[in-house]
Amino acid sequence: MAQIIAEVSRTFNEFLLLPNRTRTDCSAATVDLRTPLVRHVVGEASAIELQSPFTSAIMQAVSTPALAIALARNGGFSFLHHNQPIQDQAAAVRQVKNFKAGFVTSDTNIRPDDSLSLLVDLMRRTGHSTAAVTHDGTATGRLLGLVTSRDFHPQRHDLDGPVSGRMTAISDLAHAGPDITLSEANARLWDERLDCLPVLDTEGHLQHLVFRSDYADHKRFPNQVVDAAKRLRVGAGINTHDYQERVPALLEAGVDALCFDSSDGYSDWQAQAVSWVKKHYPEIPVGGGNVVDGEAFTFLAEAGADFVKVGVGGGSICITRDQKGIGRGQASAVLDVAAARDAFRERTGEYVPICSDGGLVHDYHVALALAMGADFVMMGRYFARFDQASGAKLPTRDGFVKEYWGEGSNRARNWQRYGQGGQGLIFEEGVDGYVPYAGDLNEGLALTIAKLKTTMVSCGSTTLPEFQSTARLTLVSDQSFQESHANVTLRDAPATVS
Repeated sequence: MAQIIAEVSRTFNEFLLLPNRTRTDCSAATVDLRTPLVRHVVGEASAIELQSPFTSAIMQAVSTPALAIALARNGGFSFLHHNQPIQDQAAAVRQVKNFKAGFVTSDTNIRPDDSLSLLVDLMRRTGHSTAAVTHDGTATGRLLGLVTSRDFHPQRHDLDGPVSGRMTAISDLAHAGPDITLSEANARLWDERLDCLPVLDTEGHLQHLVFRSDYADHKRFPNQVVDAAKRLRVGAGINTHDYQERVPALLEAGVDALCFDSSDGYSDWQAQAVSWVKKHYPEIPVGGGNVVDGEAFTFLAEAGADFVKVGVGGGSICITRDQKGIGRGQASAVLDVAAARDAFRERTGEYVPICSDGGLVHDYHVALALAMGADFVMMGRYFARFDQASGAKLPTRDGFVKEYWGEGSNRARNWQRYGQGGQGLIFEEGVDGYVPYAGDLNEGLALTIAKLKTTMVSCGSTTLPEFQSTARLTLVSDQSFQESHANVTLRDAPATVS
């Protein structure tokens, strides 16, 4: 007969945190949200460490290059979706890697004989206002000059004319050699009042550009997640069907981590795929999932997964539980997997981080997930609300909304994720809808982080490991849950204060 798990399947709504003593050294300013993204030996640092415990879902409606850039600047990490041609996903990875760095590889390049109209189209496509003029129009060609959007006006200048007529020639440009350091380059930008400093090799070929705006950007976003070359970090989702072709292309594009994306990761197919990646490309971290219990976590960890995603059926647009009767309350799943993660650590000396994916409706649910043992969270609905997500922004009577659709919906056509057989979805496991528009990610995430920090302070914690080891949780009754909400008639307009 079937095995019955005696424990009730519980959600985050069924728990509250109890306050702990707040020490005098415990304040929002002293809270450190750093957390490991990938497997590491106990006592050693993780190869990739997040500055804040947030990752974006592997979804078409969520993880665009623009969102990946914004999230990495705020200390988090995105996984670009794989439901697209391999070359398109690789191009998206390159877009993120080239966006921000101390030494930028120019992606807006043109030849001197090209027309200004071609330059206008190029700048519109890349979104950048400075173009390198090289002899062959490539990022590593011999640099002949720079041209910016301030050097010409589409209504004042003949767009059929050549770029060379409006560029600043290399002979009139400040530039640097290949041995310059980033600190030296930044010093020159300020001392010589430059907006951009080209870095050339000994033969005059362009290597990099260093921008004054990047210096200011670093001051605005001090917690950026970057690689050794100061480029923003970004991940990519992969599936168990074309990973042998997709992984090499993503690595060539510069991806920092991979994650197998499946509604059910407890399978031989995923274990074999994880093992293949670790055998052929041991340098790239690869995550697995999704799972809902400790047995499945151990299965993927032993196959080589560098982190494991937890959650089946808890997403706001997921209907897997309705359609198939498979899943588990997210709180129960995280608690079970966290216990298995800790047991694996004691047995092997290796720490394999876990990610809570789904079931996070309110900001305080993030705190609960972390207190229960998650090292970081992955969210779809949350990030789909922001400007940087791909869904269209639409007006309604009650304000603006953003389009949001699940990977299990017919709109997504992501049949590889669900393993229903055949070459398409037989039935939907996700829906297509809307979420309230929330503006810019930078502002929205800052608010959520502020809430998380103050929650940790109330629990007497300044680091996530301390939070996990000392947090106290209590189950709530339905009456307790109702008591948590405001119970007055709310004002329609703010009160005036004289």
